[in-house]
Formats: sequence, structure tokens, C-alpha cells
Amino acid sequence: MALRLSSRDVSGFKFLFFLATIFSLISVLVYSAIHMKFIKPLEIDAPLDRFSEARAIQHVAVLTKDDRQEGRPGLRKAAVYIKEQLEMLKERAESNIRIEVEEAAVNGTFNMIVLGHSMSFAYRNHINIVARISSADSQETDPSVLINGHFDSPLGSPGAASMLELARVTAESGWIPPRPIIFLFNGAEELFMLGAHGFMKTHRWRDSIGASINVEASGTSGPDLVCQSGPGSWPSQVYAESAVYPMAHSAVQDVFHAIPGDTDYRIFSHDHGNIPSLDIIFLLGGYYYHTSYDTLDKLPPGIMQARGDNLFSILKAFTNSSKLQSAREREYLEASINDYKDERAVFFDFLSWFIIFYSRRVALVLHSIPTVIFLVMPFLLHFWDSRSRSCFATFYDFVKGMLFHAAGIILAIIFPVIFATVRLFFTSYAMSWFARPYLAFLMFVPSSIVGLLIPRTVWGCPPPSQDVSVINKSEALSEEARFWGAFGFYACITSAYLVAGLGGGFLTFVVLASMLPAWIFFSLSVKSYDHHQSPRPAVFYVIPLIPCLTYSAYFSGFVIQFLIEKMGMIGFLPPPYGYYVADVFVAATIGVATGLCVGPIIPVCSHWLARSSILQLLLHVSVLALALSSQFFPYSNLAPKRVVFQHTLVTTDANRIVNSSYGFSVLDSNSLTFLFKYAPEVAKGLHMGQELSLETADMSPRETWLGIFPVSLLFSQSLKFPARSDGVFKQYRYFPYLSTYKPHTISNDRSRRVYLEFSLGDLEEVWVAVLNITGPLSSWSFADNKLPDPETVEGGPPSYILRLSGSSQANWTFWLEASSSDDLRVEVAVVDQVLDDEAQRLKGLFPDWADVTAYSSFMSSYIF
Repeated sequence: MALRLSSRDVSGFKFLFFLATIFSLISVLVYSAIHMKFIKPLEIDAPLDRFSEARAIQHVAVLTKDDRQEGRPGLRKAAVYIKEQLEMLKERAESNIRIEVEEAAVNGTFNMIVLGHSMSFAYRNHINIVARISSADSQETDPSVLINGHFDSPLGSPGAASMLELARVTAESGWIPPRPIIFLFNGAEELFMLGAHGFMKTHRWRDSIGASINVEASGTSGPDLVCQSGPGSWPSQVYAESAVYPMAHSAVQDVFHAIPGDTDYRIFSHDHGNIPSLDIIFLLGGYYYHTSYDTLDKLPPGIMQARGDNLFSILKAFTNSSKLQSAREREYLEASINDYKDERAVFFDFLSWFIIFYSRRVALVLHSIPTVIFLVMPFLLHFWDSRSRSCFATFYDFVKGMLFHAAGIILAIIFPVIFATVRLFFTSYAMSWFARPYLAFLMFVPSSIVGLLIPRTVWGCPPPSQDVSVINKSEALSEEARFWGAFGFYACITSAYLVAGLGGGFLTFVVLASMLPAWIFFSLSVKSYDHHQSPRPAVFYVIPLIPCLTYSAYFSGFVIQFLIEKMGMIGFLPPPYGYYVADVFVAATIGVATGLCVGPIIPVCSHWLARSSILQLLLHVSVLALALSSQFFPYSNLAPKRVVFQHTLVTTDANRIVNSSYGFSVLDSNSLTFLFKYAPEVAKGLHMGQELSLETADMSPRETWLGIFPVSLLFSQSLKFPARSDGVFKQYRYFPYLSTYKPHTISNDRSRRVYLEFSLGDLEEVWVAVLNITGPLSSWSFADNKLPDPETVEGGPPSYILRLSGSSQANWTFWLEASSSDDLRVEVAVVDQVLDDEAQRLKGLFPDWADVTAYSSFMSSYIF
């Protein structure tokens, strides 16, 4: 049967094509901006006063030759290389500039909440390399700027390399820093920011620091984004005034703490410094983050160039700022000025071309204006035309328009979620879009637009055969009421952000600031064209919105790409609902983004879009995309599935193993059943049967993964398989062991003190040792004798978690104090990065679409 289209249907399809063309061009521009395609990296022969990506990549090539994980020789080699480069720079320096280079072994112990869990840390001999570049006549007490980056990345993070080239530019550009610049190359960030803590607790320059810049990576590409700024708005203001390629959104800081993870920014700005700071992070390329695929070739051209140019310009601005103050000067200021506040400014960049910055006080006024306009507009309309409906009737229509727009936004989120859920009923795996993000857009954007249009379809869009004169009578709400209703909806969101003290209100404020001129253009064009007969007024409405739509697509595209990449490491959540989490979350996020990008168009343009023929087309595209996506495998070597493989060895004394097993876990929605189904060689190597069922398999209890606590809390299900231990004895003679080294002592209040000595045996590449202590523990020799808040693991008794790290030939000695004669139980897990031959063979059976983090865990239990 042939499809019959009315003239208005044809006009609707033409308008839809117009919008598709606009958004396609915007998408190309956004993609270019997000991936820094417009930045040309400088070659190795670039002028000495310019940061050169090619020179920085030379450092990356050297630093990535060996694995730089704590406990491995590559970490020490990296420290030696960094120090040699800085010493060479010191030798070449002119007489009017002073360069001081130090190597510091830091030790310490403290309590901290990590990923929402309270823990204690004790560390020793972690290496920091520190360089201070200043004018020849500078004093040690002069306020300074700290720039920090860590070199203990598991693989090829470019942070330290960028800093080496930045130090060279600073020393050889001919520019003399008016205030000293401290370059901290810290060697223990991956162990929960121990290197930064050691610097802030022990180094003699720590009190001189007036501002800090933390250089991080949560991936290998994308905008070098300012994720956190504070305390105060001064750091972000300096950034806004000086960044060459500004990439910053105050909205990111609103949600950053919801992301599992932390950076050294926390140490400098909050926990141990209260230093005005910036946290600058590569956020895209998360597919490779902390995987074996994080290699030099994954660095896109221009990314490091943008970072270097930005950092050099920002360093200049910080060192020239009159607000740069030492710790003592800041303390005096805070004590003398009662209204000193940690005020968050509002800032956002536009395609990294320029940045808009305004203070919280300006935002209070600016972001309140749309709400005022929405409230007074009914009165102004009645004032302009006294024959129109009453103010209250008009306001009532506006409120109805706001509710209907809100309904459209909600349905724009619900429809993709429904499509995502339905797809999972008919496929054997989740996250089909993971390796191909465009599939997620194809699946969820058309269905989200359908959701946006449903309110107009249900109430206000007559059948295609109806006469134009009837249309005006049948519409429940006029375009005016729909427009001002949508305006009021975005104004309410802007005000909600304002009241909550968050920095993301600019997103909807930009929409509001664009909708007003768009409405004026539309109103003027209606005088020339009947907007029910011709889509031209709708076109005139869209054109002024293009900058707003571009920004919305820029922000949304960046967020969605980041989230899709991070879905590979959110953890395997409990079934049956955990299977749906990633797909539902991505679908809902794309729904929100569609509401932000397309929502402002809907009030005026839905007349041409909410036609049954267009809705059918959009639904057909969604269904086709759903069917197509199920034909693609979710992973590839460019988007690998993360697998954790642990060889667990239970010991009873220094040289006896009583149990050996292999443990496996995954970090996304596709379970171990999926892994072994599509990796049959691994299943065969484990002597697995034809069918693996999580209900009948031998589950690995969570306490088995104590060595990587609290990351192990991301595992809701892990499998255990028997393993041989013969190969371990070929490598080691002695295993980790805990014992008493002198008799217990009992005080007058009947509390007793147990003196313990902990040996790591002859393990070669220890990453960390974790102790889980239960019983009547009242004090210990760590963290200034302060216990962290107790943790409860797997419903067990309250326990205290302690992490020990750092290389040394000496044993750890410490004491535990019990408040009664009841037993103290100590469970120990030591993570060693060496695998025996059999475990290595098993790891090699995994396909290239799976990235395997593998290690040995030596576990033992003691009662004292």
C-alpha cells in the first residue's frame, strides 16, 4: 500500500531534513573541537621559547619503555630519567635563573576516606623528584606556584613528559618567573595520592605554595579539561584570563565527586593544604585508561600541544598575580576577613575558542532574570494588548505549557530507556554500543525525539486531513503559551542550580538567552508568513538558536562519550538488574542530552515535526538501529573488556601454601558467563564444562580480593577455580608472614598491647599489602594513634583496613592495642605483580578484546 503524504507532511519532512542538516554540521564541528583537530603540534625543531609536542613525546617514549607501577624496576628507572633531564636543564641555565633539583624519599601514615570507605595508610620510600625554578635573587619564603604530575602510572600517562618539556620552556624561553615555580614529579599517586601527601607533610617548600596545578589523565585524549577549581574563584579566573585553548565547565565540578576516583588536587586544595588549585585532566580515551593498550600511539596529535601551551600561559598568569600568597599570608587573610568564602564562579568554554567567566554574585543576578521575565510576561502581554485574555488566564496557559514541556523532557528520557530495556530481552549481551558509540546515538536519539513530540501529538496536533481554520481552534495551547512554558521550565532549572549553589546553571541559562532572540525572529516572520501553512517562521526561529544548539551538542557530546567509555569500568552490579544498568544509564543520558539540544526547538517547531508520518520514521530508525546494534560485538582491541585475574595463595607460615586458586572478575555489565562463552580457549584452559552457570559455579568471596580493597567493592560476583602452586615455589622460598617480635604488655586498665613484625618474604614486585583487623582494637601505632572509622565487609564484624606500601629490605614493625582480652584477628593480603608460568600461560589465552589485569595475592590469617 502506497504511503500518502499531505502537503503539510511534505513540509514537515523538509523541515526535518533542514534540522538534520544543521545538527550534522554542528556534529562535525563539535567532533573537531572535542578531539582538538584544529591544533597543529609543533615539531622537535620548534623555537626554544615554545612548548613542543614532539619534544614532549620523546620523553613519553622513554618513560613508557618499562612498567612504572610501584614495586617494579621501571618506576625507579623513570625517577632516574626525570632527575637526569632536570639536572641537564640546571647545567644549561643562564646565570639569572636558579634551578634546584631534589630527590626525596617520603614516608608517612594517615587516615583517609577513599571511594566512600575509611582506611589507614602507611608508606615508606616513595620517590618524589622536585625542581624549583626561580629568579637568581628569589627567597625560599617567596610565594610560589606548584605544578604536580605523577610518574607512577601503570602505563603511558603523558603527565610527567608534559612537565619535563614545560620545565625546559620555563628555563630556556628567556622568561624569568617573577615568583618561583615548583615542579613536583611524584611517584605514588596511584596508591591513593601518597606522593602528594608526603610532599605536603615533609617538604620545606610546602608552606611557600600560593597556588597549585594538578596535571592528570583519565584517558589519552580529548579536551584537557578543568574538572575542579578552588578554594575560592581565583584559580578559575586566572585560567579564564590566560588559557590559550580554554577547556573548562563549572558544571563538571558539580558531579566530579560522583565519579569513583580522586586526584592529588584533593591533597593540595582540601586535605592538607587549602591551596587555591586547578585540577586539569585528559578525560577522553578512557577505553585505554589503566589498560595494556594505553600506549604512545593512542596519543592523538595536538593533545599534548594544547596542554603545554595552556600550562605555560597559566603558569605565567599565576606567577604574575597579586593574589599569590604563601600559607602564612592566606591564614592571616582568612583570620582578618570574616567574609572569606570558598565561592564557586560560573565558567564555560565555547568549543575551546573562548571562555565565559563570571562570579557567583553576578550569577545570582544574571540567572534570576529569566525567572523574573517568566513571571512578569503575562502582565506585560496584557499591558501591550488590553483586549487579550486576563493576566491570570495567560499565566495559567504558561504554566500548562511548562508542564507539557516538562512532560516532553521526561518522555524523552523514558522512551530511550524503554528501547534499551526491550533490546536486552532479545540479545545475549549488554553494551552493544560500547566499541561503536554512534550506535547509541542511532538507537536513542530518534526515540528520544519521539518522546519530546508526544505531548504535542496527544494534545494540539490535529489529523493531517483537518482544515487549517480548524487547527487554530483545536489547539489546546498556542505557540506563545508553549514557548513561554518551555522558557519557564528552563528558568526553573536555572534557579534550582542557583539555590543549590552549583555551577551548572549556565547550561540552561545559555538556552534561555538564545530563546528570546529566536522568539523575536519568529514573531516578526509570522507577520509575513502563516506559520501553519509555511515552515519558514520555524526556520527563522531555529537560526538564532544555532550557537546555543552548537554549545549544547558540544557539552552533551563530550559528556556522552566520556560516560560510554567509563561504562567499561563501573563494576559488575548484582543480577538481575545489574545487567541493565549500563544500557539504561546511557539511554537516559542521551535522552537528557536530546532534551537539552532539541528541547528549545520543540515549542515552536513541533507543529511541523509532530506528524504521524515523521514519528513513524523516527520509530523505524530506532527499531532498525536496535536490530543493527545486536549484530555487533560490544568489544574490540580499541575498546577492550576489563578482566581482573588473581592467583590467590593462602599461606600458614613463611614457606607453606595450603590453598591455591584462580579468581576472575569483570568490571562491566557483561558477566563472567559472557566472558567464558566468547573466550572458549580460556574456558578450556580452566577445564570448564560446556555450560557455565553463575548459580552453580564456585563463587569467590569478596574477602579473597582484600589486596585491592576498596576497588574490589566493584565486584558483585567473582568466580574461583582450583590452581596448582608448584610454580610459585620455583620463584619464591619465603612468603609474607606476620609474627610477634616481643612479649605483649598489659596496662593498669587491662588493655593489652601486641607488638608485631611483618615480613614480605622474598616477593619481588610487591605493589601493596593490606591488613584487615577485627576485634577490640582501641589504638595502634599508625596515623598518630588514631583509628579510621570501622568498615564492615560481607556482613562481618567491624574491622579496620590498613594499606602498607613502599620498597624496603626492612620488615614493618608496629603495635596494636586491644581494650580487652578478646582475640585480635588480622587478615593479610599481599599483592605481588609476578605470575608463575601456569598463570602467565592462562593469561595469554585471553583474546585481544579483553584486557587482563593479573597478579598474585598471598593471603594469611592470624589471631593474637
